[in-house]
Amino acid sequence: MEKPTIHLTPIHPVCGHEHAEPKSGRAGLWIQGLFLFAAALFFILWGRREEFQTFSIIFSSIVLEAFPFMLLGALIGGLIEVFAPREKIANLLPNRPVLTIFLAAGLGLIFPVCECAIVPVVRRLVKKGLPLGAAVAYLLGGPIVNPLVAASTLAAYGMMWKVAAIRLFLGFAIASAAGVLMDMFFTREQAILPENHVGCDCCHDSHDGGGFFHRLRAGLVHGAEDFFDIGRFLIIGAFVAALMQTMISRDLFAAAVGVPVFSILLMMVLAVVLSLCSEADAFVAASFRYTGMPFSAQMAFMVLGPMLDIKLMLMYLSLFKKRAIITLSALTAGLVFFSLLVMEYISL
Repeated sequence: MEKPTIHLTPIHPVCGHEHAEPKSGRAGLWIQGLFLFAAALFFILWGRREEFQTFSIIFSSIVLEAFPFMLLGALIGGLIEVFAPREKIANLLPNRPVLTIFLAAGLGLIFPVCECAIVPVVRRLVKKGLPLGAAVAYLLGGPIVNPLVAASTLAAYGMMWKVAAIRLFLGFAIASAAGVLMDMFFTREQAILPENHVGCDCCHDSHDGGGFFHRLRAGLVHGAEDFFDIGRFLIIGAFVAALMQTMISRDLFAAAVGVPVFSILLMMVLAVVLSLCSEADAFVAASFRYTGMPFSAQMAFMVLGPMLDIKLMLMYLSLFKKRAIITLSALTAGLVFFSLLVMEYISL
């Protein structure tokens, strides 16, 4: 008598079809294992020291600041997955790839999200067929080129419209350039993880036949899957950022005030380490005015942070392959550095 086959593949709670667990590549598994080991070791060695309290406060603040926005982004992404037909999104895109990239870089003006929420939204749009260059442009530009960030920048710099305008322009220009370059260097298959290619893990047609509440539930389920898949990388990123902030004194950055090149580089490093929300980082950047830090370096902090920080680089593991992440990180950092260096020497 033939034994029945036992299926260990999870069943989707809405569709009832088999689907694979969300994966973020072998690198993601290694990072999670190293994180658990490092966190346990850190707690054993530092648990009773005063620095541990500082670390705990910084870690908690990063996580609590980011989680609501990431949850919102995951829910929006889940609803896009269910309620936005792939054909409709394809029809909205221009036939010219470069024009699509430019439009995506400025999409935050009508659909504002911070960098904590952008990754799950982009993942769903990519599954709907959004081209690689446009996905990169929205990923980098959305957290900067939006009215909320413009308002926070104006508030931080005492209603100096020039500061807000330069920040939004640089965000748009760098996001567009990175999108065009990534399109030149990679195809979708080369850059994007297989589970994020066009199509859903489950039988998506079942969503179309259900009523509104059935589809709403399906969207919430997809959002929850994204939240838990990406949230683990946010936790790891917050841990690393808090650890570096505890270990590295900010006074070290004041030593480079007199040299624009070093000032820009060090403020870029600080932006990556601090991992601030794009709607709050302008207040930190503005505080460096009183140390004599050049304006170009302050702007580098405000432009790079929402595009590339520790938590974002780890969250990218749920969307891109390792080689694409390395290339995107190098392109973004290089474009920000040279743009701000040019701005410094033309005295904007």
